[in-house]
Parts: sequence; C-alpha cells; structure tokens
Amino acid sequence: MHSYRRLVSLTSPTYVLVAFVARVPLAMSQIGTLLLVAAETGSYGAGGATAGALAVANAVGAPVAGSLADRWGQRPVVLVQSVVGAVGLVALVLCATGGAPLTTLLVVAALAGAALPQVGPLARVRWRPLTAGEAQQGRLVATAFSYEGAADEASFVLGPAVVGLLAALVDPAGALVVAAVTLGVFGTAFGLHGSAPRGTGRRFGGTSAPLLTATVLVLLGAQTLLGMVFGSIQTGSTAVATDAGMPGAAGLVHALLGVGSVTAALTYAYLPDRFTLGRRLLVAAAALAVLSAPLLLADTLPAVAAVTLVLGFAVAPYMITTFTLAERVVPVARVATAMTLLAGATGLGYAAGAALAGRLADLARAGSIDLGAPTAAYVVTVGSGVAALLLAGAAAWRRTLVAEVPDGDPEPASAPDTPAITAVR
Repeated sequence: MHSYRRLVSLTSPTYVLVAFVARVPLAMSQIGTLLLVAAETGSYGAGGATAGALAVANAVGAPVAGSLADRWGQRPVVLVQSVVGAVGLVALVLCATGGAPLTTLLVVAALAGAALPQVGPLARVRWRPLTAGEAQQGRLVATAFSYEGAADEASFVLGPAVVGLLAALVDPAGALVVAAVTLGVFGTAFGLHGSAPRGTGRRFGGTSAPLLTATVLVLLGAQTLLGMVFGSIQTGSTAVATDAGMPGAAGLVHALLGVGSVTAALTYAYLPDRFTLGRRLLVAAAALAVLSAPLLLADTLPAVAAVTLVLGFAVAPYMITTFTLAERVVPVARVATAMTLLAGATGLGYAAGAALAGRLADLARAGSIDLGAPTAAYVVTVGSGVAALLLAGAAAWRRTLVAEVPDGDPEPASAPDTPAITAVR
C-alpha cells in the first residue's frame, strides 16, 4: 500500500482519474459500434463486421502510434489521436444514422479505430521516468503495472456497461457520441499532462538494437493467445445466455471476467521479488489452462458465470507479467512501441478468437459437430489457454525469458547484453 500511495504522490489523484477515464472510450467503441450499426441496419452481421473493422484497425494502428510517440513524444501523438478519434466516432454515428452503405461504414469505422489512442500501454511507459531516482524503483514500477492492469480490466467492464445503459436510456448513437466527447476531453487532458515523456526525435529511438527479439516475439504470442481467450469467452457467454433465453445477460457474464481480473491485479504487487517474471508467466499460463477447462462442462448460465469469475484471477497476472517483461527487455527509447505492439496483438487475438469461436458455435447449432454451441465456443478458450501454457513452458525451457532485477536494475538500453536484462538463447 505504501507503493500505491507513493505512486499517487508522484503524479496526483487527478492524473490517475484522467488516465483511467481516457481509456474508457476505447472500451466503449467496439460494442457501441456493433449496437449502433445493428440497430440502424437491422443486421447483426453488419454490426459485427463494422465493429471488427474498428477493432482490427486499432490493433494495426496502435504500434504505429507507439513508434511515433517514441520518436516525437506522447503529447503531440495523443492529442492528434484524441481529436481525430473523437471526430471519427461522430462521423460513424452520422453515417450510420444517415443510412450510408455498409462499405462506407466499414471504412469510417476502420479510420476511427486506427486513430483511437491506446491509453493503457502509453500510461505504462510513463512510470519508469516518473519513478527515476526513487528508492526501490523496481518495486514501484511493478506496483504501477499492477495498477495499470487493474485499470485496463476495469475500463473493459465499465465501458460496455455504460454503452448498455446509454443505449437503453437514450439510443446506441448517443452512447458513441458520449464516447467521442469523453475521448476529446480526457484524451486531450492525458496528452497534455506533464508526465507525457518527450521523444528522441530520431527514428527507432536512435538505437540500432532490435525490437523483435525472441523474447518480444514470445510476449506477442502470449498476448495474442490471451486475446483469443477474451474473444472466445465473449462468444461463448453470448451463446449460453441466448440458449437460456436471456441474451442480455451475456455482457454481465463477460464482465465477471474483469471483476476477477481487477481483484487479482490489485494484489499482484504483493508478490515477492524472488518469484521471478518468467516463473510468474508460467504459473499464470497454467492457471489459464486449468481454470478455463471447467467451461467445457458448464451447461447453465450460473455455472458459466462462476467459472468465468474464477478464470479472471488468472488473466491479470498473465497480462501484467507480459507487459512488465516487455518494459524490461526492450530499449528504453522504444518502450511505447513495444507496449502498443502487445496491445495490438491482444486486439488481433480477440478478433481471431471471437471469429473462430463463433464459427464453431454455428457449426454446433447446425449439427455439423457433436457439441453444444457454448461448449464449441469454449473449445477455443481452453485451447488458447493450453497453447499459452505450452508457449510459456517452451520459453522457460529455452530460457527465452529471464528474471526481473529487483530495485535499481540497469536500464535496458544501457546494457542490452546483460543477462539480467535479456537472455535470448
């Protein structure tokens, strides 16, 4: 708790609030787009395609924005993204309510998605400079990443809930307009805050050190698999809620994943330093595989809800560990690129997991495979968890991931060949 209090004192409660609210519009935009386009066109297929275009464009655009932030600083990049992203969401509302063809909606959604800032990853970049010179800096940064993991998960619980409430009280278009206004106000405030790091002014941060090392590739694969867990669980929750005659409960069931994850994220900082990052990733991956397995047997909404809640406790430790490892092993001048690459990999994994789970659920409903629709979707969830465990196990066996250096560890860029920073074999 001392570490949490110290982090707030290094910034301010206002910054913590701004950095949290600024990431909520991204969480609102995907489901808000789906609901808006589905309501205006009468087609869930059109809504899903448009929301998918927004999500994929954001996943692809995120590392580009991260690279620009490393070069020119976060302030100009986030300011442009906040304004353009807000305008893009409003344009999407106008096109959808104006009866624009699906092709136009897909293009506008993609442009809006590419502009939406990844506030969570960019906020993580700020903590090492903010804690420079502090005693036990390693512990403070680890605590900061625990908080950021909890904030990300909380935003993806709050965002869909706000969209659902606004869609019920006003309409889906109003929900996206609120997301646009929130991004314009809080995204701009996040960009202007004094904690925004300056760029190097040079391409690739002025370093010739490679970014896509074996370690980073493992972490990208890990986040892609986690994204597949997210996407397939949402599809499975929708299937089981629909079968139960309560399709509206799908969002609440999926939110339970975030509740468990937020709780685990806030306690992650209490893990001792001797429990190294490589081991944490292996344990968290094992938890994903083991705790997701009961979904194959859960055949009622309460059972699925209970399993999803417990599974959430494995999500945050897994995600926090991958982001922390990336922050430790890449050159300091390219941390924003690495953070946004991981976020983009998660988004692509989400899209792939949702699409594959949806296809299997459709085949199950048609009788082409001998499984129930929810179970078929959850096969992707469990398979992704097992794949994450195999990846983490292979990385441990090959010593691709290394232990964190507690307190006062050298900066990655200053000693790129030190085993404490990276040990790619």
